[in-house]
Parts: sequence; C-alpha cells; structure tokens
Amino acid sequence: MAYTINKLALMAGVSVRTLHHYDAVGLVRPAARSASGYRLYGEGELLRLQQVLFYRELDMRLEEIGRILDEPGYDPIAALETQGRLLAARAARIAALIKTVDRTIGRLKGEIMLSDEELYEGFAKDKVERIKSEAKERWGGTEAYAQSQKSLAKMTKADWARVKAEGQAIDEAAAQAMSRGEKPASASAQALMARKYEHLRSFYEPTPEMFAGLGSMYVEDDRFRKHYEDIAPGLADYLSLAMGAFAKER
Repeated sequence: MAYTINKLALMAGVSVRTLHHYDAVGLVRPAARSASGYRLYGEGELLRLQQVLFYRELDMRLEEIGRILDEPGYDPIAALETQGRLLAARAARIAALIKTVDRTIGRLKGEIMLSDEELYEGFAKDKVERIKSEAKERWGGTEAYAQSQKSLAKMTKADWARVKAEGQAIDEAAAQAMSRGEKPASASAQALMARKYEHLRSFYEPTPEMFAGLGSMYVEDDRFRKHYEDIAPGLADYLSLAMGAFAKER
C-alpha cells in the first residue's frame, strides 16, 4: 500500500515539512512518485520513519541516526529492543520528574504532607523523635504500623486538617457526654466510640484488641493522659473505659 506525504505525516504525527527535510537529507526518501510527481511511501519507509522518530526521542542527531540505519547488518529487531529499553528508562525518569513537579506544586499550594513538627503539634520538639522512636519500637513490626506510615505519607495538609478536626470533635463530644453524667458503656458514649473506631481507619485497620489497648495507653502514658486531661479532667479514664467496653462488645 502506498501513502502520500500528507497521509504519512498524519499517521506519524510529524509535519509535511519535516518529511520534506528527511527526504532532502536522505534520511527517509519516498519509494516512488505519482504520475503528478507526488511523493509516495511504502511499508519500508514507514518502518524506517518509525526508527528515525524513536531515535529522535532519544535526542540523537539526524546525521547519527542516518549512519546507524545505513550500517551494513543493521538489525531492526535488535534496534527496537534496545530502543524499548532506553525509552522505558526515559519514561521512568520522566515519571519521577512529574512526581517531583506535582509535589512542588502541592508544597507551593500548601497541600503537601505536613512535617513531623506539624504532625506532632502540641508536643515539644525534643519529644517528637522520642515518640516516633517509641512507636517504631513498639509497633514497627506490625501491619497496623506499616499501614499508618503509608496513610500518613499520602496525606496532604488538607487531608490531615480533616482527620485532625474529626478527632478533636470526637474527643470534645466525649468530654461533653462525660460532663452530662453519661456512663462509658451508655448507648450515646458507645456511639461516639464507634465513631472513634472508624476514625482510626484514616490511619490503619484497627481490631477491638488494638482499640482497647489504645484506650489503656491513654491512662498509662503520662503524655497521653495529660493531653486528654487538658481537654477535660477525667477524660483519659472515661475514654479508656468507653473504648474497653466497645472492644468487649466487638
């Protein structure tokens, strides 16, 4: 089948002017000309043009491309395999660059994931590394820890703001329930614990045992106890009991 220069240009995504130039420098010449003098290209020229365009994607000069294609013993299959590997490597580099661009845009827009200091807001700087180290030592080998690290790495500041706001709303609602005299095992308190349990899924998939253990940590670890006691005196114990009752029912 013969192709006109306009048809070939459209198929290959190049300009007619480019094909004129390739013809002029002897890189891709037409197989024949029509009675009216129009350039006609066949399958051989299509494949040669494809090779030229592959090499151009690798930033090779036209003179070098012509020398390679015209070498005695040139193997188009071996060349395609090599080009495929080189293009795949370039694609990986471009993908990495795109990711960097996206992260830079996110940082400039204020959407990039927050720093450790922002994540541990409220804790003194000298305690951040200690908390991280303790968390890794205590849970580093668990699936929940791995899940939480992946979840945090994907969060933008906007995501974190939503998650943080929900956690604060739950704790404040629990403090209000406690002030109204609602028992930790009451239906209203347990509804809040179901909400708290669901909130943990922003980080990892909890189990009832893990949920109860987290509640125990609220009263056993002075840093967590202080955090909840600052919201409302007695809240750490209230949450621990409510979370334990919720876990027991599960």
